[in-house]
Amino acid sequence: MILADLAHPRQDYSYGFLDAFARRELRRRILKAIAIPGYQVPYASRELPIARGWGTGGLQATLSVAGPQDVVKVIDQGADDSVNAANLRRFIARMTGVATTTDTTMATIIQSRHRIPEERLTEGQLLVLQVPDPEPLRAVQPDSSQAREMHADADYAQMWLSLYEQLVRFGRFMQGASYPVIVNRRYLMSPSPIPRWDTPALHQSAHLTILSAGREKRIYAVPPYTDVRPIEFSDVFFQVEDQTGRVCTLTGAGQKYMDELPQPGGESHFRISDTGYVEKLLKTAHGEPSDIGPTYYDDTGRFFLPGVIKVGA
Repeated sequence: MILADLAHPRQDYSYGFLDAFARRELRRRILKAIAIPGYQVPYASRELPIARGWGTGGLQATLSVAGPQDVVKVIDQGADDSVNAANLRRFIARMTGVATTTDTTMATIIQSRHRIPEERLTEGQLLVLQVPDPEPLRAVQPDSSQAREMHADADYAQMWLSLYEQLVRFGRFMQGASYPVIVNRRYLMSPSPIPRWDTPALHQSAHLTILSAGREKRIYAVPPYTDVRPIEFSDVFFQVEDQTGRVCTLTGAGQKYMDELPQPGGESHFRISDTGYVEKLLKTAHGEPSDIGPTYYDDTGRFFLPGVIKVGA
């Protein structure tokens, strides 16, 4: 008898890294989240070979639904080439065998941290948003058990009071990224730390959005063609970030969400944060064929979706 006779036979990783029970549980939780839009569904967040806080929630959601036929795009604050996005994309491809892309229109699954792509997502596409803090009431009610009672009663008076205090003190809403929204006229939801610029893209969208928080062990969803409205007053309206006058230094395009790049002389340059969209614009500028999809904002800064037109700023 040798040592090899006593050892278990070699077992490789399960498809999608997660074991079959974990994938089945996540899919069931996702179905419940879709059935109750905006409701935070608890799930048993698994350990992954990345630290919690680096996208484990979104990664588990993607691994549980991705199949060999899918095409995956991973971005971090709009960038396909950041360290976090590149590592997650490499891991997903290795564990599932999916194809990867930087083209939003070609992807069936888009996993994102803090951005929604500029090009409009369509039916059949899945947007997975990484969420660090799923509780929109945390700033006004730090007790999680009390916050859940408030959700059960649809009691969001403290959030409205917080907005009112911001108006009194500063003259405008101070909430930047992760601006709270009401989903399906029922649940207050944190739409991940996406900028306000991206918030209207969730309203009556053709795609399914899954939001997953690995550390907090919560998952929730926005089904296609669901109302998602930012909280606002009848006489003080929600506004997105003003991009007027900002021009991308790489493409010359405007009225898209820009990253500000401070310069040594005190000036600032601006660059469109969606690198996949920038890549297409540059190809077009050099005469190369590029299939640029319609964007959420037109060249005048108006936001457009079927049945919904809003001023961009």
